[in-house]
Amino acid sequence: MSDDLDDLKAMMRAATPKPDADRKAADLALARKNFADLQEARDGARQTSDRPKAGLVRGVTDMLMRMNTRGALTATTALVALGMVVVVPDWQNAPALRGAQPVVTEADGDMADAVRRKAPAPEAAEEMVLDVAPAEPAPEAEASRPVPMPSPQVARPESGLANQRQMAPQAMQSQALSDAEGYAGSAANTAPVGRIAPRNADDGVVLPETDTEAFAEATPNALKITGEEPVSTFSIDVDTASYGVVRSSLRAGYLPPRGAVRIEEMVNYFPYDYAAPEGDAPFEPTVSVTDTPWNPDTKLVHIAIQGEVPPVADRPPLNLVFLIDTSGSMQAANKLPLLKQSLALLLPQLTERDSVAIVTYAGSAGQALAPTPATERETILGALDRLEAGGSTAGQAGLQQAYALAGEMSGEGEVSRVILATDGDFNVGLSDPEALKDYIAQERESGTYLSVMGFGRGNLDDATMQALAQNGNGQAAYIDTLSEAQKVMVDQVSGALYPIADDVKIQVEFNPAAVVEYRLIGYETRALRREEFNNDRVDAGDIGAGHKVTALYEITPVGSPAQMSDPLRYGAAEAVRGDAGELGYFKLRYKAPGEEESRLIEQAIVEGSGAGPEARFAAAIAGFGQLLRGETYLGDWGYAEAIALANGAKGEDPFGYRAEAVQLMRLAESLSR
Repeated sequence: MSDDLDDLKAMMRAATPKPDADRKAADLALARKNFADLQEARDGARQTSDRPKAGLVRGVTDMLMRMNTRGALTATTALVALGMVVVVPDWQNAPALRGAQPVVTEADGDMADAVRRKAPAPEAAEEMVLDVAPAEPAPEAEASRPVPMPSPQVARPESGLANQRQMAPQAMQSQALSDAEGYAGSAANTAPVGRIAPRNADDGVVLPETDTEAFAEATPNALKITGEEPVSTFSIDVDTASYGVVRSSLRAGYLPPRGAVRIEEMVNYFPYDYAAPEGDAPFEPTVSVTDTPWNPDTKLVHIAIQGEVPPVADRPPLNLVFLIDTSGSMQAANKLPLLKQSLALLLPQLTERDSVAIVTYAGSAGQALAPTPATERETILGALDRLEAGGSTAGQAGLQQAYALAGEMSGEGEVSRVILATDGDFNVGLSDPEALKDYIAQERESGTYLSVMGFGRGNLDDATMQALAQNGNGQAAYIDTLSEAQKVMVDQVSGALYPIADDVKIQVEFNPAAVVEYRLIGYETRALRREEFNNDRVDAGDIGAGHKVTALYEITPVGSPAQMSDPLRYGAAEAVRGDAGELGYFKLRYKAPGEEESRLIEQAIVEGSGAGPEARFAAAIAGFGQLLRGETYLGDWGYAEAIALANGAKGEDPFGYRAEAVQLMRLAESLSR
């Protein structure tokens, strides 16, 4: 056998030509010129310094660099001597490489020199005969069709959600995502981290995905002249989603979109130390008057409502249907994975009288978990852990199935609630907010409540979420971290799940003899007509156990230099109704859960009822929101004044929410410069 090998070596040595340095230099120069022409970079360097770190070419190069010259020549010549078949891939039509171009940089110089030293001389190349398998040209349509990208999978802990309850609280907090992790960049159409980028149909190049976020832009409430329009009417709002979106934006390094800033939701995000209700009413409003921080010539009317907190034993059984968006847009780590963790935090708050079911929707809706006692946590967590994102968003089908399932679960004296967890991206079935509003308005007649929890950024459809929550007898929250999930699902779970009053409306009549102008700060999307206040068929906001509601009016007293409107030349004398010392009259209507007829609470608004630190902090947040929206009523009052006011009214702040707000004000101040 050794004789045969010796003969083969002799053949190889005989077949190996002597190198021709001049021929090699000429061919190398021609190759460089042709390559530059192909790259359209003849007069300049390539615009990237990155080069492939792996692959066939790099692997062969490394192999050759580790061989001596004789060994390399022996190996390459042996391929020819033994008549081996070399198959050249169809680079033009190979799907994974179509549109790709080789990358050569200055950093590749050593590698190129090494390849030239190890490669056979040009004469040898001319003598090589390659048996190449010809590639069949792809049809034109196939060649131009973009290649679908595989869906990235989010890694999940092997232990699954079923074992998370065994983790220490510190370990749970360590899994919390940073606010900017799921959304990097500015407000100018920046693609969120972890999203699949679309491919250009013309050249197959992967491009950043366009920002498709949608917010319900509402015109700020106008200044009203009391003599012309003395009555203001609106539905209460306990949603907090806007504050979460504002926080997510600021921590990602940019000011939030104007439409994302709803001042009432920012103010109502915080717990306040309001007076507890007395008597049979589920709450008792407190109305006070204080100086306006940004204008010494106006006043703030501060309306505070504190909902009662019934004992746990008196709470009705809950039937919860988790309606979970598992569409492709939910793949990012701050969407479906965070959603699973958030719902896992909720389960320990439920009792043996409560039941849970899971409905998912993507390309189509499906039941992932039949109604199950809330105490069977292993079963519920296992069903959550198996959920994966993929497909389009059949929101309508999911809502229909969730409502039907909630109806089947409901019983006498029980509360049924659908908890929709989504990024708001409805693209199959009903997707228009107005159409969804009509559909939800029909479904709420069944008595089932709807709460909406938003996750992630980049394609957050806030307008759709608002249409669902405001018309589904429920609330909307935005969860961007596990800490926020703790606040919504644990600390404030009573308000999120147990209703104490439905269709709560507020109406204020200002006294034209005492107040010349006024404006309601926020609540633009909750405005009602004057006649709708007494109409019990008109839907309004709902209050849960322990909920706190805050509303602020800025008023201009008669004779104040802050008056912005001129008196009418031909205006009639204004008649004074009621006590001349009254600034206005406050009225509130609400329904007890399950009742059809509303009840009325009313009281006068009088001067001299001063406000404490709770009202001052609420005013600081209201000013913060107006600054973010760029409103014109604040004069020279800015972020520094808002920060000082908030710091002076933080109070005990046991959970650090108010301290966090001050930090957000500081970020906004820096970003606005």
